[in-house]
Amino acid sequence: MRNILLRENKIDQDKEHFWIIGLTTSHKISHIEWVSMGSVNNTVVKPMNVFRVAVLKGAVKTILVHNHPSGSLKPSAPDKDVTDRLIQVGRIIEIEVLDHLIITPTSYMSFANLGLMAELQDSTAWKPVYEIEAEIRKEEQALRKEAVRLAGENKAIDIAKKLIKQGLDINAIVEATGLSQVDIKKLG
Repeated sequence: MRNILLRENKIDQDKEHFWIIGLTTSHKISHIEWVSMGSVNNTVVKPMNVFRVAVLKGAVKTILVHNHPSGSLKPSAPDKDVTDRLIQVGRIIEIEVLDHLIITPTSYMSFANLGLMAELQDSTAWKPVYEIEAEIRKEEQALRKEAVRLAGENKAIDIAKKLIKQGLDINAIVEATGLSQVDIKKLG
């Protein structure tokens, strides 16, 4: 990608460029598409423009690439935000975003190598509402199951306490409540 950057018109090397690399299922490059060119410190990146060619060429995975004319390899807050957004759009259209590279004429930085991709995968800033709602429903369902289990356990404990007071044999209490002998002995 640095070679591609260096071959661009020398006048435009001082502006940010954004590319997408489309990959096949076996991680072979299917295409490299120039998406946008901006100013010295930013470029406009719209999901429709980023994924347009990837969809047409049947890419199933992508790597995002942009340059920093300043020479800094540190990702900015807007760099992270656009990556987060593109990860979420990629999820919706089933094109996985594997990495985002920041390049300069002499070096590069990988979001994946820094752990930023994993962090952004878990972000909810751009996550579709329907996915968040599905996760909440799943958590609520698990909490309901746990509440039912605890209620049943508490009921069994109450019954065991009554049976202990009545002087019933511990084996009979185990059979009646489903509690272990150890748990019943703790109650008595």
